[in-house]
Amino acid sequence: MDLIDTHCHLDIQAFSSQFDILLARARATGVQRLVLPGVDRDGWDRMLKLCRTNQGLYPAPGLHPMYLPLHRPGHLEELEELTRTADLVAIGEIGLDYYIEGSDRAAQQELFERQLEIAARAHLPILLHVRKAHDQVMRTLRAKRFSHGGIVHAFSGSAEQARQYIKFGFGIGLCGTLTYDRARRIRAIAAGLPQEAIVLETDSPDIPLAGHRGEDNRPEYLPEILQILAELRHEPPAETARATTANAERLLGLRPCPPLHQAPAYRKA
Repeated sequence: MDLIDTHCHLDIQAFSSQFDILLARARATGVQRLVLPGVDRDGWDRMLKLCRTNQGLYPAPGLHPMYLPLHRPGHLEELEELTRTADLVAIGEIGLDYYIEGSDRAAQQELFERQLEIAARAHLPILLHVRKAHDQVMRTLRAKRFSHGGIVHAFSGSAEQARQYIKFGFGIGLCGTLTYDRARRIRAIAAGLPQEAIVLETDSPDIPLAGHRGEDNRPEYLPEILQILAELRHEPPAETARATTANAERLLGLRPCPPLHQAPAYRKA
């Protein structure tokens, strides 16, 4: 298989000693390409280096709304500079998180809008982090007239909200939550989504699968999510794999996977 993990934090320091092993295991299970989203400025350099030196890894630097104390105004300027000097596939992960008690929503909103503007000027899609704030995110996308789409990471909204995101040009990121029998709402939504709107992700090391409770999540587990998704949709897994890979390629401007000896294949949007 040629699967794409559209949201994976394989670049974090906690994985550094295992990086080569985890990447090899992912590829052995068919996960040939991985998108590495950023969360703060300190992680960008390592992310970019890994993407330059390992085929099939794609960078999406951004400033995450959960880490407001780590962000500085100058980081936005550095992010914009990266859109001119590095081969990025998206800006991410960015958005709004209203799940956290006491978080500064006004600061989140300003940070989100500034990064939307950067992505728009660079004609890049975005990777959205949204918790309990889908309506406000969509209001912001509409107000800013953002038209470059992207992916709603680890989607947790309603069926109607999913439909609205799709109208905005976004794909719906489905992850290990699908593997839990009790996750009835997202399983029902996943079963009914248009095939052209679905992409796969692990969000490793977060959101462990039902069969891997207590473990760090890993990109090698992506085929297990694929299998559950195919069962929910009553599709052959090969068809679900083909569709989700094609969707990720379209949404993020990725070219089809080349033989592993070739240089990384992605374009600047």
